Parts: sequence; C-alpha cells; structure tokens
Amino acid sequence: MNQADRDRLVALKKAKDEKMTQRQAAEELKISERQVRRLLAQLRKVGDKAVLHGLRGRSNRRIDEEQREKAVEILKGDVYKGFGPTLASEYLAKKHDIEVSKETVRKWMRAAGLWRARKQRVAEVHQWRERRERFGELVQWDTSTHEWLEGRGERIYLIKMIDDATSRLFARFVRSDSTAENMAVLEAYLKRFGRPLEFYTDKASHFVTTPKKNHPVRDEPLPPTQIGRALKELGIGWIAAHSPQAKGRVERSFQTAQDRLVKGLRVAGARTLEQANGYLEAEYLPEWASKFTVIAACADDAHRPLGKQHELAAILSEVDQRVITNDYTFRHDNKILQIVRGDIRPRMRGSYLRVETRRNGDVAARFEDCYVQLKECQPAPKTAATAVRKTTQKSGAPTKSKPTKSKWMSGFFQRPSPSLKKAIKISNATS
Repeated sequence: MNQADRDRLVALKKAKDEKMTQRQAAEELKISERQVRRLLAQLRKVGDKAVLHGLRGRSNRRIDEEQREKAVEILKGDVYKGFGPTLASEYLAKKHDIEVSKETVRKWMRAAGLWRARKQRVAEVHQWRERRERFGELVQWDTSTHEWLEGRGERIYLIKMIDDATSRLFARFVRSDSTAENMAVLEAYLKRFGRPLEFYTDKASHFVTTPKKNHPVRDEPLPPTQIGRALKELGIGWIAAHSPQAKGRVERSFQTAQDRLVKGLRVAGARTLEQANGYLEAEYLPEWASKFTVIAACADDAHRPLGKQHELAAILSEVDQRVITNDYTFRHDNKILQIVRGDIRPRMRGSYLRVETRRNGDVAARFEDCYVQLKECQPAPKTAATAVRKTTQKSGAPTKSKPTKSKWMSGFFQRPSPSLKKAIKISNATS
C-alpha cells in the first residue's frame, strides 16, 4: 500500500464514521459519490484492502520467472559483456526471441549486478550548428583507430563518411589510414552516391600539407595533398575543422560505433577484415539507417553525377610532375622511363609530364591531355675505374718528382709597376 492508498483510506474512514459527508469525501478523492458508496461497502466487507485494486500484482503482461532467468543467463555470457539495457533488449529480441522492453531489461540487469547507471557529467557546452538542408551538401569524413576486433584479429581502421543533413552513413574497414585507402573509400562513395558539394575533415596529413621544419615561411600557399588535388579535380569543396567539436556529428557516430559496432562484431564472431566489412554492410549500416537517420529539410539530392571527364582511376591516384629530358626520358620511382617514338610530339623536351601511379601499381603518363606509351630504359653500366699499378721503386733508379704548383704569380702584386707615362709609351710602341 502506497501513500496515495493510505490517504484514500483516511478519507473513507472519516466518511464511514460520519465525520464528513459522502459528497465531501468524493470531492476530496476526486471520484463520484456512487464510487464512494461502493468503496464504503467494500471497506465494511474486506477492511483496509478495499482501497487496493483487485488485479494488483496479477498483470497479464507480467513475464514469467523462467523467461527472466533465461534472459539473465544469456546476458551473463562473455559475448554480452558491457552491453547496456537498450542494446541488450535489442539483441534479446533479435537473437533469442525474448521480447521485453529496455526498462524491464534494465531492472533485470540491475538485480543481477550486470549493469549500473553511471553518473551524468556536465560536459562543456558548444554551440550547435544547424544541419544542412539537402542530402549531399556537406559530408563529414574521418577515421577511427579504435580496437574494433578486440584483439581477435589484425588491427583495422574504420573510415566514415556521414551526411550532415540526414546522418546517412557510409563506412569501410581498412588495414591502414593511408592516402590510398582513403582514396579507395572515396571512390566507393562516389560510385554509390555521386559527388557531394563539400567534404568536412580534420587537418590530418591526408588533407593538409604540413610545412617542413627549418624552411623559410613562404608567402605563396603550400601545394595541395593528393586527396586535396583529387577533390579539386572532381569539383568538390573542402572545409577544414579547427577542433573535434566542429565535426561533432562524425565524432558522435564513432562513440556510438565503439559501443554498438564493437559488440555486434563480437556477437558475429568477426576476426578478419573481410568478415568485419561483411557485418558492417549487411547488419550495422542498415540498422543505423533505420534508427539514427533523419529526414532532410529539403528533399532534393545535392549529389552530382560523375561525368565522362571524371576518370576515377586517374584522379584518385598518386600524381607527380616530371620534366622530359632531351632524349624524351624522365625518372620515376628509381626507374628511367622513355616515351615511345610514335607518341613523341613537338614541345615535349623541357616540358612537364603528368605521371599517375595508379592504386593497382600501373604507371600512366599524360602530356597535354593525351596519354603516351612508355618503355623502361636500362641505365648505362658504370665504367670500372682504371686500376693504377703500384710499382716498387728500384734502388738507383731516378725518382719521378711530384708535380708542383706554379709559382709565377707569387709576389706579382708586390713588384714595382711602371709609371703611367712609361706604360703609355710601352703600349704605343710598334715592333
């Protein structure tokens, strides 16, 4: 019996003892006079239990003890270690056909010592930026180095691209956070959605050229990185974030992934990069789309299609410039490459050549928007130094004097010079 039941009991006993009228009791209990008369009759019959509902403790929705024990036993397994009530209730329904609310699971886990509420800390408040209006206007791009497989396999990295307007997610696991791996994920994104208007990233070395130490400060801007050049050729803008909070949408998605995705990979038993990407594509990304995406303010898609001029294999490669020598060769990757005779054109010698190292290892060269064929030249063999024979000096044989430096200039400027008159006379003298 709770306090509200006790208060109702006091009012009913006053009405029973005629210390207040039934109308006054009805007004105090906010029920009808007819209900007061029913409660008074029940009070005379069963006593104080009259204020309790007859079905209290007999809910048809109450879960039986056997099902509760089964759920708690499942959650005690190592695979579900660290699960919170919300995620645990989802996996109980999805994997074990136990349909219970997260609050019920919370009570079970508290009673079993499997979960304890953490104190909420007051975090630093940052100004929230409004979402962009259209899908594809701004895409946040970042990489996480979390221990995704929890030591079950090789170390892998997660590259994410999340849309600012809808929180729609695109992600891939990779073996390294390199320029080539980021370009591969970018290529997959472009093929699926098209070209967004802008990417929003941090100032990692993939996106920002780091000035070299001990070099003078230059007035002109530093050259772009390979990804920066590729985005420019694709017509995609780039914005640099000055703090992690500035790209908070992708940072918060990593926090969610470090809870849900890690535990999902554990339940799925993923141990390799291929298995992790399989679970990511088949399970996690569809689950994210159903739970965490929102509808954009404008239904228009801001992505632009790839054109014929956007050859991704060429754009998303490592591009360098080389000078063509007089014999139509250039050096690249410690090799001497020469343009074949049939592709030689005027103005080549001394001009720059665009050299593309594709991600599959192929090398392509382009001069004035036309690709040329190349052949590798073998470097000329180094000439062996002529061996100098050392002869032993025979006794009595004349020794060769070592060459000495000429001394005809010694004291030249200290010698007396002729007078000006005498010098003119010598100069005008005829033979």
